[in-house]
Amino acid sequence: MITLLLLDLGCAKPAGTYQVATAPVEPVASETVGTLKSEAEAAWANRGDKAQLQVALAKYEALYATNPTDRDVAMHLLRGWYFLGDGHETEKDAKLAAWVVAIEWGKKCLAINPEFTALLAKGDETEATAARAFQASDVPCLYWMSSSLGKWAKSSGIGTTLKHLPTVKAYMTRVGELEPTFYYSGPDRYWGAYFAAIPSFAGQDLGKSHDYFDKALATYPDFLGTHVLLAGEWAVKKQDKATFEKELNWVIQQPTDRLPEVKPEMEAEQRKAAALLAQEGDLFAN
Repeated sequence: MITLLLLDLGCAKPAGTYQVATAPVEPVASETVGTLKSEAEAAWANRGDKAQLQVALAKYEALYATNPTDRDVAMHLLRGWYFLGDGHETEKDAKLAAWVVAIEWGKKCLAINPEFTALLAKGDETEATAARAFQASDVPCLYWMSSSLGKWAKSSGIGTTLKHLPTVKAYMTRVGELEPTFYYSGPDRYWGAYFAAIPSFAGQDLGKSHDYFDKALATYPDFLGTHVLLAGEWAVKKQDKATFEKELNWVIQQPTDRLPEVKPEMEAEQRKAAALLAQEGDLFAN
């Protein structure tokens, strides 16, 4: 029996609570594990196709059952469900449902860190304050958990956003401390979006927002997601239609294999760019 600590970040329970679940693990032949891994990786490589992503998720879940402490497998489940919601689903309810599952896998992945769960077990720590326990090995799951929780909360409304914002910010801050350029300068991209997206009463700062976007683009200019966020968050809040159109049209015109390891994500960013351009009349006053 392997004991796995599952963090509970749901709305119904207070931040910082956790549950202990036991996952029975039957001996699995190494050949079976190897086959599952090969099949999961092959489907993952084709995750730009929704059906193949779903195959990959099923394979990774079967693989996870053989070893619930495998961070890489848990990370793929977390990231995969995030991408299903962010890159494939188009209806709000379907997006939210996918991100809820992503968050559940994020809990499982982060719970692998015993120092983090020990801090929560004390009862006087929150996920945000306990984030100091995360180390370099936690960065991938920490980044995708922050992204999933942030997307889900933002899409659920301002009240939910403000409730979970301390955790989202603490996780992304820790990613920035441990690996500031992770996922194509993900932390800088996050803060660029954050300072544009938050309400004025909560500290909106378009100057800071643009500075963070500039920093991310200086490091990874070919990552299309940064351009899409710059247009969709900063340019809209600034009501800068010229920048909005320039960035999104540029994204649509780019080859998606310039960063081949994230080609499916770049294709999704092009779809986002086209969708934003279609909404231009609703996003700008003139």
